[in-house]
Amino acid sequence: MISVSCDNIKLSFGAEDILCGVSFALNDGDRLGIVGVNGAGKSSLLKIITGQYDATDGGVYISKDKTVGMLSQNAVLESSLTVYEEMLSAYDELLKTEKEIAGLQMRIDNGDESVISAFTQLNEKFAKNGGFEYKSRAMSFLYKLGFEEGDISKPVNVLSGGQKTRLALGKLILNPPDILLLDEPTNHLDTQTLFWLEDILSQMSQTIITVSHDRYFLDKICTKILDIEYGKGKMYGGNYSSFVVAKEKDREIQKRHYDNQQRKIAQMEAFIEQQKRWNREKNIIAAESRQKAIDRMVKLDAPEKLPDSVRMRFDSGSESGQDVLKLDKMSKSFGEKHLFSDVSFLIKKGDFAFITGKNGSGKSTLLKILNGRMYPDSGTYEFGYNIRIGYYDQENQQLSDSKTVLEELWDEFPNATQTEIRSALALFLFRGDDIKKTVGNLSGGEKARLTLSKLIMRKNNVLLLDEPTNHLDIPTREALENALVDFEGTVISVSHDRYFIKKLASRVIDIGRSPMLDHHGDYESYIARISQLDGSVQTSQKNDTVSDSKAQYLENKKNQAEKRKLENYIKKTKDFIEKSEKKLEALEKEIEASACDYMKLMELDREKTDLEEQLLEAYEGIEEAEEKLSAF
Repeated sequence: MISVSCDNIKLSFGAEDILCGVSFALNDGDRLGIVGVNGAGKSSLLKIITGQYDATDGGVYISKDKTVGMLSQNAVLESSLTVYEEMLSAYDELLKTEKEIAGLQMRIDNGDESVISAFTQLNEKFAKNGGFEYKSRAMSFLYKLGFEEGDISKPVNVLSGGQKTRLALGKLILNPPDILLLDEPTNHLDTQTLFWLEDILSQMSQTIITVSHDRYFLDKICTKILDIEYGKGKMYGGNYSSFVVAKEKDREIQKRHYDNQQRKIAQMEAFIEQQKRWNREKNIIAAESRQKAIDRMVKLDAPEKLPDSVRMRFDSGSESGQDVLKLDKMSKSFGEKHLFSDVSFLIKKGDFAFITGKNGSGKSTLLKILNGRMYPDSGTYEFGYNIRIGYYDQENQQLSDSKTVLEELWDEFPNATQTEIRSALALFLFRGDDIKKTVGNLSGGEKARLTLSKLIMRKNNVLLLDEPTNHLDIPTREALENALVDFEGTVISVSHDRYFIKKLASRVIDIGRSPMLDHHGDYESYIARISQLDGSVQTSQKNDTVSDSKAQYLENKKNQAEKRKLENYIKKTKDFIEKSEKKLEALEKEIEASACDYMKLMELDREKTDLEEQLLEAYEGIEEAEEKLSAF
């Protein structure tokens, strides 16, 4: 049964078109991931579904018996309630029922037996709806979301922005609506909490619509993907990984069909031209017939160019020594808040080390210490020979809000020419009037790209990266990953982006454990190791299905044989057409030269007619073969 659908949704702000006709329908229990570049209109679509925005055109249809709830990207709770009380408010009906039961109990205790029946029925309803478990369930969710014992009694309005977002997420999934809309729900979550959230959502029977740049999350949760590109949406079945393959295949098929049609049109136009040159009645009829066929043909569009993506390359400049960084028994606390202690490790040249640990374990603080912005309480650290450090700050605090984009980069590199600065900015999609924007008016993604452009130009051989994929859309994340893969220096990074870590990590240092864990190996082997150590993290299940290998082999073999057969036929036929057309031109010249020899003229004309018939069959045969080949 359809729970929610969007019909030809359009959204414009002034002259700018954001959405240009997005349509989709979801059945009960579907889990949809919405993807697209920053600014594609993903969050706007969620707000249209919930009624926060009015669509310029089109309609949203929600089944009348369904409830809808949404977690905004920067959800902020403002309340004087404690964290625990705020969490319990998700069970508003149970809280009301509990008060009613308490009131009836008081009347019974005072000798009023007339309410015993109502008391019994209300208790049964309370128990059936989870009344005896909801408080422990709420407390369990708080712990899973990273709240500690001391946080439970804090007023909500003193929490950090990230804590408020996590609390809002917990309330929403603790007692979920029928249709659950989540805008970047993995923000502010540590790795352990991410796995827990994925398990919770994947077991839900509710319909889920989520906007996320977390590719691991999209793989684990989603059963469908809506790709928004140039304001239009296209639905794909399966998770994110299957969508990537399907989209690429769709583009290949579309391009192949377009190219085949263009070749077919060119051949038909060449045939028409040839027939006109022969200029007999049957030739004119054949030419007119082919022209009508071209006119009737539904013209295919070439695939649209993919949206512009960032291009980057990290140059390490000079080489560092083999020993890059040594930490010895380092500790850090803020007042009574203990972050980490006894952290010791040695980073070697070429390491791609990722610092991990639960929220509040001091990962970003450790990078700030290494960049000289903070000091440890105890312990020491020392960088090796010829080290040039580049630091990426997840909060982009190295940018000046009052400067323009051009000034921000040029002031950092005053010896560069304006052309060099403009070229560097263009690689990060700052073109035209974009370079005149003030930094304070940039979006989070634009600030991240500007910070990365500065980092690229510094040519450092050691990169300290604090959540570098935050605010970046998926294409830009992939561009960053590919650039780092080719980087010849050393990387020390903090990240919650598991896809990013999986692609790059040669080492994972978990400072949230006691004692800390220094794992030499990739991310998957790290997950397997900590799963063995305490069983607290579940590895994601593979979604791949195993087909019958023998049957698949035979089918592939048959298809390849048929494909080769068609390719050989097309090659031979093209050779025949080329030779025959040359022969036809020679015959026409010979006919002109033999105008006075009647017997020879009849023989040449018969040969020409036979050759024309063979060419006509060859044209038709090659069209049919190319159409069959396009299906492979």
